Amino acid sequence: MSQSSKDPITAHLKLSRDALERASLDAGLLDTARKIADVIASALRSSNKLLLAGNGGSAADAQHIAAEIVGRYKMDRPAFAAIALTTDTSALTAIGNDYGFEQIFARQVEGLGRRGDVLLALSTSGRSANILAALKVARQQGLVTVGFTGAKGAGMAASCDHLLVAPSDDTAVIQQIYMAFAHGICDVVEQALTQKTQA
Repeated sequence: MSQSSKDPITAHLKLSRDALERASLDAGLLDTARKIADVIASALRSSNKLLLAGNGGSAADAQHIAAEIVGRYKMDRPAFAAIALTTDTSALTAIGNDYGFEQIFARQVEGLGRRGDVLLALSTSGRSANILAALKVARQQGLVTVGFTGAKGAGMAASCDHLLVAPSDDTAVIQQIYMAFAHGICDVVEQALTQKTQA
């Protein structure tokens, strides 16, 4: 056995590389990503907003994506509306205390979401109860529902208008893949909306 095959860092990088390569060659996955970029750009162009939710590392990813939309990705341009539902500790703890952890995102979607907004829900397993509850409320309120998940989360499709399934069942790799897609989506959204504002 080679030294590199025993090294966890090298092994992880190879696992990540192989999964990213599979993703980059998957025409259906790429088409889904483009559709997600289009629906987000369309919502923001219409003065709607992007809501994002996730647990743990996916909570951090939700915040990261929101920051790219509100701040900037690569271009100086007007700010666009994105809210990570993972950041308001008073709301999260009050809702968790009064209604249960399963409702921490659904209750915020109910209060903040409007028809035409987009909910981007991140769950590597596709089975997080609070994510599925948020998607249900979003559907009821006329939001466009988008999911990012891993290979074992395809059941999330029943709750999503658009579902991006990373070709891996390793949590860390799934998150890396959907953040790579998220950055590509942010690029498309930013270019589309910047062209609109400059026209």
